[in-house]
Amino acid sequence: MSATGTTKPLHELSIAEAGSALRAGKVTASALAQDALARIAALDGALNSFITVTAERALADADAADAAFKAGVDAGPMQGVPYALKDIYDTAGIRTTCHSKLLIDNVPAADSIVAAKLKAGGGVLLGKLSTHEFALGGPSFDLPFPPARNPWNPEHIPGGSSSGSGAAVAAGLCRMAMGSDTGGSIRGPAAYCGTVGLKPTYGLVSRRGVFPLSYTLDHCGPLSWTVEDAALTMEVITGHDPLDPASADVPKPDFRSGLEQDVSGLKIALPRHFFAEAEGVDQEVVVAIDNAANLLAKAGAIVEEVTIPDYELFNAVGRVIMFSEAFAIHEKDYRERPLDFGRLTFTRMILGALTSGADLTQAYRLRRELAVAINHQLLKSYDAILCASALAPAARFDSMSDAFPPNWPIQTMPFNVTGNPAMSMPSGFSASGLPLSVQIVGRPFDEPMVLRIGASLERMLALTGLRPATAAFRQAA
Repeated sequence: MSATGTTKPLHELSIAEAGSALRAGKVTASALAQDALARIAALDGALNSFITVTAERALADADAADAAFKAGVDAGPMQGVPYALKDIYDTAGIRTTCHSKLLIDNVPAADSIVAAKLKAGGGVLLGKLSTHEFALGGPSFDLPFPPARNPWNPEHIPGGSSSGSGAAVAAGLCRMAMGSDTGGSIRGPAAYCGTVGLKPTYGLVSRRGVFPLSYTLDHCGPLSWTVEDAALTMEVITGHDPLDPASADVPKPDFRSGLEQDVSGLKIALPRHFFAEAEGVDQEVVVAIDNAANLLAKAGAIVEEVTIPDYELFNAVGRVIMFSEAFAIHEKDYRERPLDFGRLTFTRMILGALTSGADLTQAYRLRRELAVAINHQLLKSYDAILCASALAPAARFDSMSDAFPPNWPIQTMPFNVTGNPAMSMPSGFSASGLPLSVQIVGRPFDEPMVLRIGASLERMLALTGLRPATAAFRQAA
């Protein structure tokens, strides 16, 4: 039995469980931090999920959290809890590299808004996590740091671009990791690594101080082990930021309001054609989503098959916008320092350099039509959409193509185009032992509904007790 009075090792405690133990005096933030740092030292040599480990900062944060608890100060659900940040989030005095030679020595003077909120909330920063270069080019072996690997099988990719975030949470190196999502970069790693990954509604989380990939598609959000932990994180990181032009000035949702509720009477749309007929879909994925739909129906939800616009329309719109805006951000370095980019980043950005103003205008026009189809037609009648995140389990590194733009077997881009909240969560395992997933999509700013459905499905699937077996790569590390 651990010091918390449970049989769980410290690294398996969720944010909610760790918070309860901290407030009951059964564990200290310092003990949680030391345990996390020891686990990183033992395992991350084989996973490469961290670029920078901030051990001194973590121990100082933990001491401050313990002192606050002792003084009767409670700053919220992240107080004393270890977390990590994708290495595109600015951190004052700690380098932020974007996994690129171009920013290898970049040390910001100020925290990003999310980093500042987590610090003010008493969180314990363990470090900065691997990504694809500028959240775009990867997985790649020609960058200053090696790519992160999947804890379920290190020969397989963890997804991108929040690759280190997915790997670190799945391996139990941190309770929560912040990612970013422009076309699926939170939900893809969550799907491949068997974690929860929440892309909030566009504008709900400030992006100020987070290196941009695409101004009108970027979202910031958490990867966590449980749905409840995603809700707890959202309590800390959300809030209107008047200095972020995309920040939405809306009332803060009560993210935990529906976590204990069932799904009885909810109407859930199932666009089965969207994924079941997709090129490259693995039938294990289809079976797992059908199982999730059946479980929700048995629990009282009304699950109905629907038709939505073709995936390739969403994908084409998203890619034209993403690569055009990415090129606009990187144009100066692209012209003046092209050899300092990784090969994949450089080649993928060519699409943005070649896109015409007419192409971009048409993409913005069609984007509006697709958003209307989802929000003013489909979600006017349904509480949420159930669909696929990844169409297949994580691929092996040695099977990856250098194609640009990459044709990832995921179906996440549609909800960057529309801006809806979307969450990937585990739905089972493939015959090869790799995670499978399902995606839940809600109305704008209705994260509580997405979390409610996710929490109910999580209870029915009962997968949260299953962690990757780390003994083999512990020895390799």
